[in-house]
Amino acid sequence: QVQLVESGGGLVQAGGSLRLSCTVSGNIFSSSAMGWYRQAPGKQRELVAAITVGGNINFADSAKGRFAISRDNAKNTVYLQMVTLKPEDTAVYYCNARGSGVDTGEYDYWGQGTQVTVSS
Repeated sequence: QVQLVESGGGLVQAGGSLRLSCTVSGNIFSSSAMGWYRQAPGKQRELVAAITVGGNINFADSAKGRFAISRDNAKNTVYLQMVTLKPEDTAVYYCNARGSGVDTGEYDYWGQGTQVTVSS
């Protein structure tokens, strides 16, 4: 059974930092593109950052220069390092794993989300 478990969210002052982690159970991590998304109240879920199996990285414009995404295949974990946080970064952050395999077919899994609140 595949599960994505996020951690690391919390309350931080503007200008502060947080590191989110997402650990994936089930034998899919090394073959999955991993992404971090966020959803603020009243807004649609949006991509923050993504990293492919080969390590190619994509950022939303709002994250460029402030956020970093990385993956550790040995730990089945993807990280989102966030610095210089702003109140507009306040949202629930979700981890996503997607890919395809002979045994799994195409898949698209989500974590339960972790709240990030940035106070001004």
